[in-house]
Amino acid sequence: QGYALDVGHGEVGLGKRRAVARSLPAYDQAIVLPRSIKSALVPYFAGVPVRTGFKGESRYLLINDMRPFDKAVLDQTVKRFVALGLDPGESLPATLPNPELYVDTGRQDELVEALGLDRSRPAVAFMPGAEYGPAKCWPLAHFAELARGLDEEGFAVWILGSAKDAPSGDAIAADSPALNLCGKTKLADAIDLLALVDQAVSNDSGLMHIAAAVGTHVQAIYGSSSPYFTPPLTDKKTIHYLDLDCSPCFQRECPLGHLDCLNKISPASVLAAIPTH
Repeated sequence: QGYALDVGHGEVGLGKRRAVARSLPAYDQAIVLPRSIKSALVPYFAGVPVRTGFKGESRYLLINDMRPFDKAVLDQTVKRFVALGLDPGESLPATLPNPELYVDTGRQDELVEALGLDRSRPAVAFMPGAEYGPAKCWPLAHFAELARGLDEEGFAVWILGSAKDAPSGDAIAADSPALNLCGKTKLADAIDLLALVDQAVSNDSGLMHIAAAVGTHVQAIYGSSSPYFTPPLTDKKTIHYLDLDCSPCFQRECPLGHLDCLNKISPASVLAAIPTH
């Protein structure tokens, strides 16, 4: 069962978190994946008896099953999340399974009709947003150029994202035949739509990982972040990463002001990685 927490990036939203906590059933344990105070508030407000998380941000009251955090051992985000689900002291398994998301095929048909999607051509999804900041975002002009190239190759292009991404989607759609769906779908809708497309072109973002989990081939574009630290967890992926001397810097904005790590990933190189029909 999923419960939506409608808070923006960085928003404390105490009232919203209390409201979600009141709606939860009586869970025995909560595993708090991020290392922030905010992320630990909902299970604390809900009175979940065992609240498991890593040491961080002095959460000693909020987290009562505190686990040590060793960056050298837990050198990928997925390893950190899996480790919290193990018993204290238990070693990570040698191999980790790739995540898989359930797709509602009936809902797919409803979305195609409601959104007026063109299913006569294979589709490619664009995800131009990234909550972390602009140093993760491939230039919108590059997305638009890629959309024009894909259209010439016979693909439809759908732009997915939240309402915050709508201006970016509008900019891409204004300069290409792409269809901007940003802000017109819920997260569950995006899951079902991403399972319909042939390829997904994405910044390092949550939607990139969703595309991977529904089995769509991901064209993953990395700038300030690392394809080793947060890779799409799928065998169906193509990584676009220049590995410059200044990257990954893990900054929200380019500290050097040029954003070469993303600007120099050409639309032509991404187009060449997408098989034509």
